[in-house]
Formats: sequence, structure tokens, C-alpha cells
Amino acid sequence: MDLNEFKKSIEKDAPPSGLGLALEALWYAGKGDWDTAHERAQEQEDKDGSWVHAHLHRQEGDADNAAYWYRRAGRPVAKVPVSEEWLNIVEALLAPR
Repeated sequence: MDLNEFKKSIEKDAPPSGLGLALEALWYAGKGDWDTAHERAQEQEDKDGSWVHAHLHRQEGDADNAAYWYRRAGRPVAKVPVSEEWLNIVEALLAPR
């Protein structure tokens, strides 16, 4: 799946199968469902989940909580617009590892 396919999938009622919890969180965030996005991010207790968790708290406007999660993710606090950060994280998590 690439970024364009991911973005198109947001028009559907459910996320595509096979996404990890961090990508599911971003999918729900893309639909405007912050609560479900936050639940999914919390369930993935690794650096990717922490990165998405940080993004969600930044989106929410809770800079202190976001900074904590960026540290847990081993990432600097994002300075780009939230919408651009969402795209960057989706692309990074979709990239082959």
C-alpha cells in the first residue's frame, strides 16, 4: 500500500486489513476520530506507537504530553504543520523496513 491508497481508504467504513495499530491510529485520525486513533496508538507500545501518540497529542494541542511521547519515540518534536506530519508518519510507516 502506498500513501495515495492509504488516503483513499479513509473514505471506507473500516481500515484496510493488515495495518499495524500505529497505521490504524493514523487512519482513524484521518477520519477525524481522535478517540479511536488514541486508543490504537496506546495499544502499540513501541517507538512507532509512541510517534503516532505524540502526533495525536500535538494535534490535540497538548504540547507537554506530545513532547513526552516524542521522547519515548526517540524523535524530535515536529515543527511542520500537523497535516504535513500526518503524511510524513504515514509514509514512514508504510515504507518497507
